[in-house]
Amino acid sequence: MTEAVVEIYADGACRGNPGPGGWGALLRTRGRERELWGGEPATTNNRMELLAVIRALETLRRRCAVRVYTDSQYVQKGISEWILDWKRRGWRTASKSPVKNLDLWQRLDALAQGHEIEWHWVRGHAGHEGNERADALANRAIDEMALQR
Repeated sequence: MTEAVVEIYADGACRGNPGPGGWGALLRTRGRERELWGGEPATTNNRMELLAVIRALETLRRRCAVRVYTDSQYVQKGISEWILDWKRRGWRTASKSPVKNLDLWQRLDALAQGHEIEWHWVRGHAGHEGNERADALANRAIDEMALQR
């Protein structure tokens, strides 16, 4: 029997950058769905994009085949291209400056090692159903934080 693939649609949002931010993730496997969302009162869009994927991967209890869909080229290129050079340079960019959001990149890197992941970029706000749902969850998190104040 072939192992089911877990599809993750992840998105982050920020109202102001920095500002209040939210992340959202939609997980799909074997005909079931799970929605996750959360936020932080003072953050950046890139941190929320990363956190959406991290939180989704943290829910997986065993090694999985995963397809991650994100509208963030920062996340998609960062994890599939740039990270190898960052690590080789001691977590420094090509210009020798420290990698931003290092704590989250290291968490994502560690989580990704436990799975077989395909990283897919999708155009944001272009009607991609999974991405639109993740975006709505990220904005829901921001709205819920505003109500709690």
